Amino acid sequence: MDLQLAWLCIIFPFCGVALTPFLARISTSAMNFGAVFFSFLAALSAALLLPLLVHPHALPLESSFTWLSTPIEVSLGVLLDPLSIIVANVVAIISFFIMIYCLGYMKGSPSIMRFWMLMNLFIGSMLLLVLANNLIIIFIGWKLVGLCSYALIGFYYQDDEEHLIGGPEPDLFQTPSACGVKAFIVTSIGDMLMLGGILIIYFYAGTFNILELYGTAAEWIPHMAETPWLIILVSILLIAGPVGKSAQFPLHEWLPEAMSGPGPVSALIHAATMVKSGVFLTARFIPIFYYGYWTAGADAAIYFFLIVAWVGAITAFLAASQGLVALELKKILAFSTVSQIGYMMLALGVSGLSQDLLVGGYTAGIFHLVSHAMFKACLFLCAGTVIHAAHSIYADKMGAMRRYMPFTWIFMGVATLSLIGVPPFPGFWSKEAVLAATLESHHYNLFLLALVSVVFTAFYSMRYFGMIFHGAPSANIEKEAGKSHSHLGEGYFSQTFSCGILAVIIVVFGLLGLNAEHTLHHLFHGQLVHDLALSVTDHVASFSRGMMISMSIGSILIGAIPAYLLYFSRKWDGSTLYKSSAFIRGIHAFLWQRWYINSFYEWFFVRGTPRVASFVANRIEELVDPALNRGMPAVVMGLSRVSDWFDRRGIDGVLDGTAYRVMDTGKVLAGIQSGKLQEYLALATIIVLIVFAGFWFL
Repeated sequence: MDLQLAWLCIIFPFCGVALTPFLARISTSAMNFGAVFFSFLAALSAALLLPLLVHPHALPLESSFTWLSTPIEVSLGVLLDPLSIIVANVVAIISFFIMIYCLGYMKGSPSIMRFWMLMNLFIGSMLLLVLANNLIIIFIGWKLVGLCSYALIGFYYQDDEEHLIGGPEPDLFQTPSACGVKAFIVTSIGDMLMLGGILIIYFYAGTFNILELYGTAAEWIPHMAETPWLIILVSILLIAGPVGKSAQFPLHEWLPEAMSGPGPVSALIHAATMVKSGVFLTARFIPIFYYGYWTAGADAAIYFFLIVAWVGAITAFLAASQGLVALELKKILAFSTVSQIGYMMLALGVSGLSQDLLVGGYTAGIFHLVSHAMFKACLFLCAGTVIHAAHSIYADKMGAMRRYMPFTWIFMGVATLSLIGVPPFPGFWSKEAVLAATLESHHYNLFLLALVSVVFTAFYSMRYFGMIFHGAPSANIEKEAGKSHSHLGEGYFSQTFSCGILAVIIVVFGLLGLNAEHTLHHLFHGQLVHDLALSVTDHVASFSRGMMISMSIGSILIGAIPAYLLYFSRKWDGSTLYKSSAFIRGIHAFLWQRWYINSFYEWFFVRGTPRVASFVANRIEELVDPALNRGMPAVVMGLSRVSDWFDRRGIDGVLDGTAYRVMDTGKVLAGIQSGKLQEYLALATIIVLIVFAGFWFL
């Protein structure tokens, strides 16, 4: 029954995708109800798996059937263990509340059917990724998640002015379609590298099954270690996927531009799906490399943990610093997500740097994933309501909105306090667990980066909250308040309800914080030590918990007090400080330009590649022409003529011919775009029958 629930958890959202067009023919209300109802069924199925955690000795559970037998055997199955059950519940339950929020936020949208289909496909793809029992099916879910993110980030693909992000003038704006393409390209770079790592592992292990990879690690890891540098190469390839999907340095620049989609899409990407997939997959890989280093003696396996830890720490610091000066509300929250994912990666990285930190670091990383999902979903949903009310994406165009949106002020305040890490909210407990694990690893440079990131987080969180809800109203808010049909005020009931429920969950989970951490620690100890038979020593803390809490709270105060004086009480004048100090202006410009990393990528990859190609071609010509003038042998001239013919007749001919064939095919396909759903379904049925007939006769 438990395995059937796991299958249903995956299937229900996909059913929502398939049935939404049919429900739309009945009525818009039926379509809306159906889309949310299928996400509810997925959440219910996931929640019914939680009792398995009470009896962890019954785990892991696996169910699969052969999907492909040639040329390699690939099974389609589900795996239930503490990690998959916990993350599946985070995905399904948080997504359900986001879907409820959408009922109000997307009301009246002409593209609502496409929106519901993509949202359910997004949820189903993420659940497929989380519950899959082998790396190939995980990769399929992985790519589907990327495809959905591309479609939803570029949801307003018409690129209307009201949906542009970036700015304000004279800074450049970005279109939703370009933002979606950027996300897809950058994440796909990591995806393809990760696929290479998966295939190398298959070459040595002979299986994609996760439990089999764990169980046979003693056989294939030493064999892989015989080839110098191979384990380091595999580590880099496998980490590249999570680095891209979870927007970690150096593939982090796509996520701030992902804010062009609707508000609930941002909540789904940041809290429940896209960026959490990288953390989940990193956790899946940890037992393999931990066993490789601490049991099999493959020294190169330690680089997996070092890379993950350093990538996480650098990203946490870098993104938090960029959030200090950003003005777009959702972009501030996006920088926050990148930074907080960095904390999760840092914790998972340090889990393998010491034999007694495996369970502690692993628990800290997943604990922070859970708590972050709660408060970041609430933050983005509240931000969507605020932006709609203020008719502006910029925090400095708001101000004094507390009087118009008291409930949103409370809900967003609770989530913000959790983000900052104020006790007893869950963000405090999970962040403190990450810091404690990092400090216990005795890698003090990593700990220092994490601690400074806490200061930055406290500052930018207080900054955006003060700019939105406190101080004097901006000219934009005064203008909106003066309109006869002003939108200043709370959103639809479904929006307020979702934000309120998430805020309550945050408070309750925070009050249970230590108990929740101990429960996760017990579950993961059973999974990693007993089930996977990893060698773990008893952990003896080198630092007192009180000292750790004192440093954490002290860092919060260092960041929060100046922000309070600048954006709440207004005793400090930020504009005066900015104008009076060239140093502050320089730092502000550096951070506003996002460390010039995005500018460099734009210059090198987008505008620079054609220039490099032209430069290389010119240098070759400069080298070849003098030689030809000196009378090179005729055979060289002959080869050049052959090359010229091949270029014109072969390459250009084939490509041009292919282009024309594609254009002709497009005209044919355009002719069958009747817009009638019945004809589309009939065509799809015919194609499916042809494919199955081909497999049958082959």
